[in-house]
Amino acid sequence: MKKKNTKKTEKKTTKKFNKTSFSERAIKGVIQGTGHGYAFCVLNGAPDLYIDEYNLNGAIHGDTVMVKQVGNRRGGGEGRVVEILERKFDKIVGVFNGKAVESNERGLGVVEVDYFHPGIKASVGDKVVAEVNSGRFLTCSILEVLGKGGEIDAEVMGIIRSYKIPERFPKAVVNECKQVPEIVEQSETLGRRDFRNDLIITIDGDDSKDFDDAICVKKVGEIYRLFVHIADVTHYVKEGSKIDKEAFSRGTSVYFADRVLPMLPEKLSNGICSLNEGVDRLTLTVIMDYDSECNLVGREIVEGVIRSSARMTYKNVEKIINGDEEMRTKYGEITKMLDDATVLARKLEKMRAERGAIDFSVSESDIIVKDGKVTAVERKGKLFAYKLIEEFMLSANETIAEFFDSRKVPFVYRAHENPPEEKVQTLIAFLASLGVDFPEEPTPLDYGELLKTIDERYASVVNRVALRSMSKAEYSTQNIGHFGLAAENYCHFTSPIRRYPDLAIHRIIKYYLHGGENIKGKFADFVRNSAKVGSEREKVAEEAERRVDNLLMAKFMEDKIGNRYQAVCSGVTERGIYCELDNGIEGMVKVETMRGHGYRFDEKKMLIANRQYSYRIGDTVNIIVTAVNFDKVAFEIDYE
Repeated sequence: MKKKNTKKTEKKTTKKFNKTSFSERAIKGVIQGTGHGYAFCVLNGAPDLYIDEYNLNGAIHGDTVMVKQVGNRRGGGEGRVVEILERKFDKIVGVFNGKAVESNERGLGVVEVDYFHPGIKASVGDKVVAEVNSGRFLTCSILEVLGKGGEIDAEVMGIIRSYKIPERFPKAVVNECKQVPEIVEQSETLGRRDFRNDLIITIDGDDSKDFDDAICVKKVGEIYRLFVHIADVTHYVKEGSKIDKEAFSRGTSVYFADRVLPMLPEKLSNGICSLNEGVDRLTLTVIMDYDSECNLVGREIVEGVIRSSARMTYKNVEKIINGDEEMRTKYGEITKMLDDATVLARKLEKMRAERGAIDFSVSESDIIVKDGKVTAVERKGKLFAYKLIEEFMLSANETIAEFFDSRKVPFVYRAHENPPEEKVQTLIAFLASLGVDFPEEPTPLDYGELLKTIDERYASVVNRVALRSMSKAEYSTQNIGHFGLAAENYCHFTSPIRRYPDLAIHRIIKYYLHGGENIKGKFADFVRNSAKVGSEREKVAEEAERRVDNLLMAKFMEDKIGNRYQAVCSGVTERGIYCELDNGIEGMVKVETMRGHGYRFDEKKMLIANRQYSYRIGDTVNIIVTAVNFDKVAFEIDYE
């Protein structure tokens, strides 16, 4: 294996690669890898070009390139990459086989290794990170060994590296954190509303360590007064500080089953910014008054100081709500407040349902990892305690968004557009196959009525298809409302420890409360950048979290090959059907393994069928586990 010096390797990873002459017919496109050596070049306004591996000239999936058509083949044209304009990914993750890195990501397949960075030694079977080198033929240089391929820690780290999620904080950030106080000084409470004598609680999961929201409910005559206290993170994360810049670049905390990659260092997220029980903490507080009809009749936004009375868990709160005498006795005074809180939460839930807020009732899975093994995958219980907190946080988010929209100051909104027309048409066609009418321009109320009134036999399938017809919510400087919540005003205010858009609007709120001048000039660019980066980083986090979940679920199924299960058809394509087990694990049944021949896929009816068998989303299917490959599980239909 030929060794190269480090300087040469570094010289190769510049923005532009392989600049060669090309004819005027060369056009710009993006490479779409296949994992089988060849690729396609996706062009704007023209058919894709097939690119043979010998014509890729070192280009990989995601690269922006100049390509020239060199011939025709069955099904379209054939091209050759003549210039790589920009690399999408400069590193790859895969398993070292002794000569090359085998990657199942980004359509790469097998990439030859031509260099080991100093101090790096890799053995066959190691999970590695490698730098992509330029040249006519694609090669790579090994940068890091993560562990043995197949081991959970190494595989999860591979996904983390693949998505470029920072695992550690820079030394400069760590040093700056050392200057952050560990307790709230009396001088910091001056000018703040003092809530320390109120009965205030946090409600979170059993394993939670950062608490950025706390609640208090008081019944004043016929008025329900709701206090939502949110950690005043911007008091400690100063604008333009190293901590702030790092939080902005991360955008969000990333949550995996076995670890968390936080947006803020632990000293802040678990320490001074966390509303821990029995200690003074600084907050931004929203106070909302609701009448007996659940109309908002008063609101106030203030800087506060609190002292949480109790760190409650969802499970214990659920027991109190359901009348568990032992828990109700143990928590005494808190029980009375939770009774009032439950009444208010149910009123808010009813109010939102009546205006059209859509409840898709999607349940997630808990993945339990112990000692490097996945020991269980279970559906999360549908506790009302979750709904109670959700309703109160929704109320605070809407109140904040409405307050600042009415003042026309720069802000970061949580926007959810109306469903795309083409997706609505797909839903309409599918519902028509069930004999159900649905309007061409549906409102949130139409979705709500559909999910409430649909025949129980089709409830599961309709829920899935309706959910897939929705747009993706994102952050925006424009207040276009939130379709899914049927809310005219909405933002994310309640999680500044783990989401930068929340932290961003905290900064704006505090500036406004202190009478800051030229608020539009000061924050116009800030909100635009916060919304853009917030949406981008959220997407990355969601994809990485989903990849890790799929990986861990697949690991759980490795010793269950041959087992039989009852599943629900969760997706249909021309390639086969996806089936989901009771615990949320999904696998695919390929059409070539299905009994009989001549299967046809009907996209409008979400159906794949031949003369004997048909499968539609929502159908109950008996399956056999046949294979597990990295983060994918394969099933076959159990015809017995």
